[in-house]
Amino acid sequence: MLLVPAAFFGFLALGLPVGIAIGVAGMIGILDMGPRFMTMAPDRVFAGLDLFPFLAMPFFILAGEIMNRSGITQGLVKLAEALVGWLRGGMAHSNMVASVMFAGITGSATADAAAFGNTLVPAMQRAGYSRPYACAVTAAGSIIGPTIPPSTLAIIYGSIMGVSIAGLFAAGILPGLLICVVCMAIIALTARVKNLPKGEGGPSLCAVWAALKEGVLAVLLPIFILGSILGGFATPTEAAAIAVAYALFVGGVLYRALSWQDLYEVAVRTTRITGVIFLIIASATILGWWMTFNQIPQAVAEAMLSISDNPNVIIGLILLLILAIGMVMDINATLIILAPVLAPLTLQIGMDPVHAGIMIILALNISLMTPPVGACLFVLASVTGEKVESITRELWPFILAEVLILALVAFWSDLTLFVPRLLGL
Repeated sequence: MLLVPAAFFGFLALGLPVGIAIGVAGMIGILDMGPRFMTMAPDRVFAGLDLFPFLAMPFFILAGEIMNRSGITQGLVKLAEALVGWLRGGMAHSNMVASVMFAGITGSATADAAAFGNTLVPAMQRAGYSRPYACAVTAAGSIIGPTIPPSTLAIIYGSIMGVSIAGLFAAGILPGLLICVVCMAIIALTARVKNLPKGEGGPSLCAVWAALKEGVLAVLLPIFILGSILGGFATPTEAAAIAVAYALFVGGVLYRALSWQDLYEVAVRTTRITGVIFLIIASATILGWWMTFNQIPQAVAEAMLSISDNPNVIIGLILLLILAIGMVMDINATLIILAPVLAPLTLQIGMDPVHAGIMIILALNISLMTPPVGACLFVLASVTGEKVESITRELWPFILAEVLILALVAFWSDLTLFVPRLLGL
């Protein structure tokens, strides 16, 4: 049984892509189960991908890419600057508020980090912020993307675990907003110590109204996505497809900012991102089959329950496990492998499935900005040319704050379940 995990981590150490490492390790596990199971492997792979909600992911990714390429999202940044840019550390505050708005379009932390790394980080540098600090603020805000709907992780978790995706979307709203508020509080508390630049002028309703008129088309998209899904008018997949059509119409017809070359490049990038995610899902299906065959989820549950039968202790152990593995492994792979193992355990201790899902998703999101392999750190380092070590030094206050928020989400179910209950989800 130890051969499969040894092979998986060995392949990772050799530098193989995560999806391939999982797939090869899974096939070794299938051979260990018996040669007759090999003929069933293709069916298992197809069954793992043959889920209608998965179609929402490429559509949401494509909509975000179109919005970025056409420049529509710049309206969100200008609105954020009009709202909070006049504060000391105003551009850092604007970065956080823009992350909330942008989250309602892409649902991806790395997309947010790449977009803001190319736009807001250079703008913050020109305004007098250090590049490491600008990158740290961007990284801290980027995890709002996969927490607030539409979250790609929520789509994956809901699809493979049979949990309401609309419920997960609703449950992510308050934790995502709380991350924004707490990070802005950290910026405000450290603004004078770091001598952050102060925006010009003061709060202005005229400036907000002007920015809102300019960016209204960008603001309407996340409102439509959330409203249609949470209101029960559309499934996540249907809302995602309509979002693509909306982005194409606004960017191509109204803004006239999309060329055929742009559309080709957007399609190629979306295909690459989606292909990587689906390869990981397909490979993890095989590995998950092997784990189920060997009753590993039951073994993990028994091991944790043997330590303590106190639900709070079990929740703490689950969080430590997710954070530890998420620090060294791709979060999509971690979610697909660990969710079937940990979700039954959360049910045993009486957690609501939606509450457990958001807790797991938020823990994985935090892993995106923690070394040694935090994806957002490396995206920002690649885009801006800053060293990962320099970004990490500025990032620690935000990481600690977001871990505290994770604990609050994990141990206070009402924070997570208030909006789903309000909407009857």
